[in-house]
Amino acid sequence: MELRALGNTGLKVSAVGFGASPLGSVFGPVAEDDAVATVREAFRLGINFFDTSPYYGGTLSEKMLGKGLKALQVPRSDYIVATKCGRYKEGFDFSAERVRKSIDESLERLQLDYVDILHCHDIEFGSLDQIVSETIPALQKLKQEGKTRFVGITGLPLDIFTYVLDRVPPGTVDVILSYCHYGVNDSTLLDLLPYLKSKGVGVISASPLAMGLLTEQGPPEWHPASPELKTACKAAVSHCKSNGKKITKLALQYSLANKEISSVLVGMSSVSQVEENVSAVTELESLGMDQETLSEVEAILEPVKNLTWPSGIHQN
Repeated sequence: MELRALGNTGLKVSAVGFGASPLGSVFGPVAEDDAVATVREAFRLGINFFDTSPYYGGTLSEKMLGKGLKALQVPRSDYIVATKCGRYKEGFDFSAERVRKSIDESLERLQLDYVDILHCHDIEFGSLDQIVSETIPALQKLKQEGKTRFVGITGLPLDIFTYVLDRVPPGTVDVILSYCHYGVNDSTLLDLLPYLKSKGVGVISASPLAMGLLTEQGPPEWHPASPELKTACKAAVSHCKSNGKKITKLALQYSLANKEISSVLVGMSSVSQVEENVSAVTELESLGMDQETLSEVEAILEPVKNLTWPSGIHQN
């Protein structure tokens, strides 16, 4: 598995990152044994970067990931863990007090002494000025105390990143995590990459499958995409299937091909999913992408290219 530098952090993260939200049984039940086996297989196949949040499954994802990482029985420095603060099952709270409490709770669930990255989670739902003046300074203190090595921010609208990064001292935010903006149907993150590079900020991209739009089972009911976007993605999926191709592999490879993005996070909850994702990477490295199918899919998606939804996912 290729390892890529993450901004100025000095961390080398696997090109495919392990998105642990499915371990919180958010897309269907996942047994503890399966969760542990999935983490072990991911690590065995070269994935060293694991991402979670107390919000996923109402803390269940963190607990399951913690058990999986403990079962590896390898030195702590062999893997990289990111978790988040500010978003919880009960709602949003970006106050300094809650951030401090949050990391202690997360470390206990993860059975770790520190995390490598602590992100403010989905900051568009809070006051961006509070993020700048209160939340990020609180995260800086936790960094000084050694509870996190680096600080990040996550969210859907891309302008939240420039808003915050333009208002904090250089080096204050080490990483951003963007989702649904670097895939076959939406590549708007591309426009922001030179800016992020100029700020020395590492880039993680999540959800190359657009939260289920680019899968055979289709998006969940609550998916906020427009009917037009859903219909086009469904047509692209059908086109691949009728030609014996997997759109999930193509979409992941498309996202992985841009080396400016340090890691592409993919949700995983089974050994077979891990193997499928890793084989997509190795195939990309050895054979390259299926350009013919990609061109056909891009043509289908052209009318809805970069058509996104206005804000993040606000599920109750």
